[in-house]
Amino acid sequence: MTAFKSDFLNTLQERGFIHQCSDFEGLDALAAKGEATAYVGYDCTARSLHIGNYLTMMMLHWLQQSGNKPITLMGGGTTMVGDPSGKDETRAIRTIAEIEANKESIRGVFAKVLTYGDGKSDAIMLDNAEWLTKLNWIEMLRDVGRHFSVNRMLTMDSVRLRLEREHEMSFIEFNYMVCQAYDFVELAKRTGCHLQMGGSDQWGNIIMGVDLGRRMGTHQLFALTTPLLTTASGAKMGKTAQGAVWLNADQFSPYDFWQYWRNTEDADVGKFLKLFTTLPMSEIRKLEALGGSEINEAKKVLATEATALLHGRDAANGAAETARRTFEEGALAESLPTVETPRGELEAGLGVLNAFVKAGLVASNGEARRQIKGGGLRVNDESVTDEKMVLSAANLTPEGVIKLSFGKKKHVLLKPA
Repeated sequence: MTAFKSDFLNTLQERGFIHQCSDFEGLDALAAKGEATAYVGYDCTARSLHIGNYLTMMMLHWLQQSGNKPITLMGGGTTMVGDPSGKDETRAIRTIAEIEANKESIRGVFAKVLTYGDGKSDAIMLDNAEWLTKLNWIEMLRDVGRHFSVNRMLTMDSVRLRLEREHEMSFIEFNYMVCQAYDFVELAKRTGCHLQMGGSDQWGNIIMGVDLGRRMGTHQLFALTTPLLTTASGAKMGKTAQGAVWLNADQFSPYDFWQYWRNTEDADVGKFLKLFTTLPMSEIRKLEALGGSEINEAKKVLATEATALLHGRDAANGAAETARRTFEEGALAESLPTVETPRGELEAGLGVLNAFVKAGLVASNGEARRQIKGGGLRVNDESVTDEKMVLSAANLTPEGVIKLSFGKKKHVLLKPA
């Protein structure tokens, strides 16, 4: 393990954030002096960011903790283009109104892990729509486009993999890396930014920006990427039966977030404690060393600390207590995730398959049928054996809800409205 001069790179290395860097020595010297300004770009393709974005947010967090300056760049402009990285199909073109709504919904999450303000190491937030939407096409081609080699662009993973699979790539997507590279140069000029960070799938695009900066006369720029998230079993991290693990509480409740971490595979506990909590490494090493059934206590610590960082300590403790009451006491905890259904729909009779889909516990009626055959679905803690079962007001508990369960750890309360 390399020993760096800067707390920033030492922390990232010790916690497992580093995948590739364009120049460790140069970046290390800058960060050691507290003079590194770094950014991560976040496109506004949905109402919430997801767990993969959380990883780069934590990189910005540790940058700030080491006395350096973070920039969160909202992709109001690049979202109009669409990043082709890791995709086989062209991303849906979103309207300006959709992008603006997503942007507003996303903004608040960054303040959970970063401190914004006017100080030397305080974070700032910018939007690339500010400059990308004002570019003149001919000037862009002449002043920026001439620095790009199409031969090289075709070797970038985001393009090459799409073409190898013989999936069409639109001209607008092909230009995404040009926009991203130009962002880096623009931030270097506007803010003195030195470093762009991102997932390993962004390496090619970030290096394009480093090279464009050199060609357009900026100060030296740096690239730093983090490994893509996978579990110990090799699965892509951040997917559940309900879909993506969103960061906004209205799309993925603090309780669901807590449960997501509580269900971590044994082999991943130490890794995720390092990446998604701010616990000291000495404490993480103690938790990593736990074996047998004691590893479950480490998982609870992971769940509570990761949830506290994003949703606050009260929400994290509440989720932990809800889980304890539900699983250890068998109680019906009112703070379980709740989905409302029209009262008239319940009075007319709600099919059990539809109910589980509505609750987000399964993705389709077909999946619900498969789970019923395997004994995986329960209503008010009773196993469902008949896929034609109909839920009605008669199934309401004394608390006025119907408890739907998928396995032992996923529960949703269905509440008539």
